[in-house]
Amino acid sequence: MKDKLAQHLADTFSRRSFLNRASLGLGSLALGSLLPGNLFSGPSADDRLVVPHRAPKAKRVVYLFQSGGPSQLEMFDYKPHLEKMHGRDLPESVRKGQRLTGMSAQQSALPLVGSPYRFAQHGKSGAWVSELMPYTAKVADDLCFVKSMFTEQINHDPALTFFQTGNQLAGRPSIGSWVSYGLGSANENLPAFIVLISKDAPQDQPLYARLWGNGFLPSRHQGVQFRSGTDPVLYLSNPEGYTTADRRNMLDALKDLNQAQEELYGDPEVSNRIAQYEMAFRMQTSVPEVNDLSDEPDWVFDLYGPGSREPGTFAANCLMARRLLERDVKFVQLYHQGWDQHGNLPSALTRQCKATDQASAALVQDLKQRGLLDDTVVIWGGEFGRTNYSQGKLTKDNYGRDHHPRCFTIWMAGGGIRPGITYGETDEFGYNITQNPVHVHDFQATLLYLLGIDHEKLTYEFQGRRFRLTDVAGKVVKGILV
Repeated sequence: MKDKLAQHLADTFSRRSFLNRASLGLGSLALGSLLPGNLFSGPSADDRLVVPHRAPKAKRVVYLFQSGGPSQLEMFDYKPHLEKMHGRDLPESVRKGQRLTGMSAQQSALPLVGSPYRFAQHGKSGAWVSELMPYTAKVADDLCFVKSMFTEQINHDPALTFFQTGNQLAGRPSIGSWVSYGLGSANENLPAFIVLISKDAPQDQPLYARLWGNGFLPSRHQGVQFRSGTDPVLYLSNPEGYTTADRRNMLDALKDLNQAQEELYGDPEVSNRIAQYEMAFRMQTSVPEVNDLSDEPDWVFDLYGPGSREPGTFAANCLMARRLLERDVKFVQLYHQGWDQHGNLPSALTRQCKATDQASAALVQDLKQRGLLDDTVVIWGGEFGRTNYSQGKLTKDNYGRDHHPRCFTIWMAGGGIRPGITYGETDEFGYNITQNPVHVHDFQATLLYLLGIDHEKLTYEFQGRRFRLTDVAGKVVKGILV
């Protein structure tokens, strides 16, 4: 059948006019620039040896991305000076002409706001954590708080895209796709890169699938979204009346057709398509198994919190992440929306912390007690932080905070990260970095370093240029490494 198909395709195209066939020169290259993916851009993953550049400290990553910009000033970056300056205008000597969003620029004054929440030092490390995060406080000695993160983007979409792809413009491969491309998969029955999105989070800022897209990398490296419910991966289950044997026969026939096309045209994307079909077939068995929580004891659900029994919640996704990491999924990305508190911050932030604090800390504890934390990197953070001044009217019981890219806090744990430290400092106003700044590209370079990848060597040639996650910048932050 394969030979007949090849002959049929050859006969068909031989009847095309000479000019039509000749146009497959420069015209095809122009077309390639308009097509998605990597039609003319380089070899598939099967054509290269997947080997780390150095001995890795970590084997896998789980990234708890808090979309919207969590307020560091209410949770981790304790600033008693702001309490003393509460209600006064932000001094220009502190702001130093930094650009504002269109929302704050309309205000005649920028009144400073001290956090109304109590802070205390926790653990042997003495890390400052507020009363909003009591469970995170209990695992403070396992965490590294980076309080000197900064980014160049002041609005959500470019800031999110910058963190996830290394560039503010859409179209680049996501960080999980780069890891998949650089290291491959350790489990042939599950994707190397899996995405989970909280169903119980406020939908204040949209999430786009391109945030976990493969960009110009081979399509097999795109993130696969797992959803809550009986069908966690779309179109994975067989249609009614269709058996596994039927699916296998269909895939075998489709593989013959694809291989004939690949031999005829040499398009590397065909092999990626074949690999994805085969992965989907294997996932028909592996996904129901990992999605079945009946083997989890009650104490595990109690550890992650009451929401962990309801599929799709942040707590349930944290538990699912642990199960995926146990099965050697290389990169697990969780997204939790709702951190964009321009107004009504006290009530909205309290709800957000209640929904995420226990499960985030539980994931660290659970990985540690199973011996997985030593070679798993856990990350918690958003795309930027919040301002030290109130957006809109400041009242006794209510206020909001605008976007602040100049300094904010994330935390990391496990996999080669020094536990029980605070890295970087901000000024007494919580507005500028005073020590050890960490740029987004530095964070990305460090994460790849922990996985054994030199960020300057992990490149992909596309449209005549070699691209990398960190673009032309980034340095490994040695101060947070073991």
